[in-house]
Amino acid sequence: MFNKPPKFDDLFANVAESNKKWFENLMKVSKGEQSVEENPMLDTFRNFASNTQNYLESQTKFYQEQLQMWSNILGKPATTEGGEPRKVTDRRFGDPEWDNNPFYACLRHSYDNFAKHLHEAVDKSDKDEDAKNKMKFFMQQYIDAISPSNFAMTNPEVIKKVIETNGQSLADGMKNMLDDIQNGYITMTDESAYAVGENLAATEGSVVYRNNLVEVIQYKPTTEKVHEVPLVIVPPCINKYYILDLQQSNSFVKYFVDQGFSVFLVSWKSADASIKNYRWEEYVNQGVIESIEVVRAITKKPKVNTVGYCVGGAILTSAAVLMKERKLDYVNSMMHLTTMLDYSDPGEIKVFLNGDMQKLRSAKKYLGGVMSGRIISQTFSALRANDLIWNYWVNNYLMGKTPQKFDILYWNNDIVDLPLPMHAFYMESLYYKNQFAKGEFTVDGVKLDLSKIDYPVYLFAAQKDHIVPWDAAYKSVGLLKNAQVKFVLGASGHTAGVVNPANSGKRNYWVNEKAAKNMTDWFNGATSMPGSWWVDASAWLANLSGKEIKALAIGNKDYKAICAAPGEYVKAKGLTIFEAEAI
Repeated sequence: MFNKPPKFDDLFANVAESNKKWFENLMKVSKGEQSVEENPMLDTFRNFASNTQNYLESQTKFYQEQLQMWSNILGKPATTEGGEPRKVTDRRFGDPEWDNNPFYACLRHSYDNFAKHLHEAVDKSDKDEDAKNKMKFFMQQYIDAISPSNFAMTNPEVIKKVIETNGQSLADGMKNMLDDIQNGYITMTDESAYAVGENLAATEGSVVYRNNLVEVIQYKPTTEKVHEVPLVIVPPCINKYYILDLQQSNSFVKYFVDQGFSVFLVSWKSADASIKNYRWEEYVNQGVIESIEVVRAITKKPKVNTVGYCVGGAILTSAAVLMKERKLDYVNSMMHLTTMLDYSDPGEIKVFLNGDMQKLRSAKKYLGGVMSGRIISQTFSALRANDLIWNYWVNNYLMGKTPQKFDILYWNNDIVDLPLPMHAFYMESLYYKNQFAKGEFTVDGVKLDLSKIDYPVYLFAAQKDHIVPWDAAYKSVGLLKNAQVKFVLGASGHTAGVVNPANSGKRNYWVNEKAAKNMTDWFNGATSMPGSWWVDASAWLANLSGKEIKALAIGNKDYKAICAAPGEYVKAKGLTIFEAEAI
């Protein structure tokens, strides 16, 4: 006699109980390294699995939808509810086989269904919104990682490539992977196409000053006459400066040189054992203030115009206020490029903040050390994992292709390391405590008051910036209450928004000369302008740069040319994660 078949509810309950035990074991293993509370992903599983009723209901619904999916998909191409062919919005599943082949269609639908239920698990959590947002982010990291498109045997494009190349694509992919393991990062572009000092960072000039932290580059004029007030550029210290001096066709530096400005630039040294104890104070004093004093001495001009990009803007602003407190009237104007002074809502990066809080607090107690730029780079890549990680995983390793040439991505992988005390101070004082906006940011024993800045300030933000969201950048308008502020919004993101050459005719930017209390009111009153914001910035700067004078020679008797641009610091390669940890 046959046994009575089990009820579906019992079957689903058994499967759910097995999954619950798996999650519990996973959490037990993890406790050796960190508590569940510090792991948003495991916290999601624990929170949801502890609510048995919700857990069983969701599991039952999931399996029922899987069965329904099978009955709907077999023998039928994917369509919308209206019967139209599915519109592909996720490029991972752009190949027609994801719709037309029942096997791949089943994988895709199962994956989408599984992802939906994992997000529902987060939504049913009793956590507050901040905790849920962190949980959703780390859950999405997991979902992105397990996509069937990321595995050779479940990606139809990979299978076809293997057949077309008679297996050579897999061999090439393995070679690419071994090369990247050796380098310590995923290659995002054809790196053989670029060389710093040849077709990147190639604007002509000389290093006229060097200390243990920076080199100061003076660029050779390309016009007979120049504006008398020199321009000093402070790039971010977490990246190489040549994001502002890429190829000659898209170089921010060359554009401003060609517009008749005397351009100087600060090139930061990648941290090593010699500067492992450096703090924010050294970056302000030895990095910015000393550089400005050198430029004043070379040009014999009492004031300079300044530009700060991203964290370079935060360091520049620190220096500017500190100089005011010291009665050093050196700055004529300041330009911010995607810079944040109010960190109350720093965007997607905040999902990483809580987990490392204790480490960052402890870092200041160390005798020194180096924060690997590779870790910082990987953190930002994780914010766009499908575009900046899994896309290259599939292209380079599974398909065996060489990435396309792209100068910005070459720069993106050319990392800079930071002294651990400086990085810890930056994260704790600004990202965690938001001290700049609160008037509590202290450098060299001086509490910095942003209202001390009383000269013209040009604030540029990028509409799709995920590192410095433009609403966060706009808050600087209110903080710089005694400055004459002009806010400009550009299209695109954190780097492509800034690097929008004037001769490309691409994108647009928005201007609004009227002050507004918030970003929404400002944008509603703004006018869209075609092309590059560089044109607007150049015109603004020209009005603040005095009369035209004969172009200056490189350096002087006190500051002679040390070597040709781009100098030595920018050519140094960052340490591996293991090398940085060993210092």
